[in-house]
Amino acid sequence: MSVSPDLKVERKPKLSESVITAIRKQLLAGEILPGQKLPTEGQLTETFGVSRTVIREALAKLAADGLVEPRQGAGVFVTEHISTMFGALAADMGAKDSIALNVLEVRLAIEIESAGLAAIRRNAAQEAAIQEAFFEFERMLLDSQPTGPADLAFHRAIASATNNPFYVEMLDVLGRRAIPCDVTSPWSTELVQSDSYQRGLQREHLMILNAITAGHAEAAREAMRTHLGASQQRYRERLQARQAFYASSVKAAAGE
Repeated sequence: MSVSPDLKVERKPKLSESVITAIRKQLLAGEILPGQKLPTEGQLTETFGVSRTVIREALAKLAADGLVEPRQGAGVFVTEHISTMFGALAADMGAKDSIALNVLEVRLAIEIESAGLAAIRRNAAQEAAIQEAFFEFERMLLDSQPTGPADLAFHRAIASATNNPFYVEMLDVLGRRAIPCDVTSPWSTELVQSDSYQRGLQREHLMILNAITAGHAEAAREAMRTHLGASQQRYRERLQARQAFYASSVKAAAGE
């Protein structure tokens, strides 16, 4: 039986994450310049509508990342060499995006056919395992936990349902690299994956799950192709954006 597509339970991001994201965007856009003092805790509390505890948590994280610098008795200031730092960060993340694209290319070659075979060959226990992994991903979303283990379990359960052990073996060779978007992965391109991003993945998982449970091999292949292809496109766009930002950061650091 197919799972309802009306599954919509949203997880709210931590308040401090929202503050961090907003301030990062201001720094990237040049709205707050290197060496400039940030608004006071009281002003930030009023701007974002959160408590001082939330603001302090956000500032501590930004300071740990080297983007701001607290000065005793003076306030919190933007790091002087922030352009260079953001440029280096963009270059590092760009390299990780390249790794993710390579992994997704391999997965496309393997998993499109595995989804089709799973739709034809799965038994009741294997179908249940795929559904279990789907709902475990959902549970992790609701609990604000990293979804990577459930994501990998979902794809591995599909590979297992082909009843060809080599599909499982290929995913096991990739290991944690198979899910580069997971926040716990060393190949992750995001410090914290957004809820909307994860929700998009889950909607794509639902299309795959429903096609397999309905026994529609071609629909399952197409749903997997759409899922992995969409991920591939997202990484390409991020890589292009980071390459452009890195180039502009290098120019800014050189005073051009």
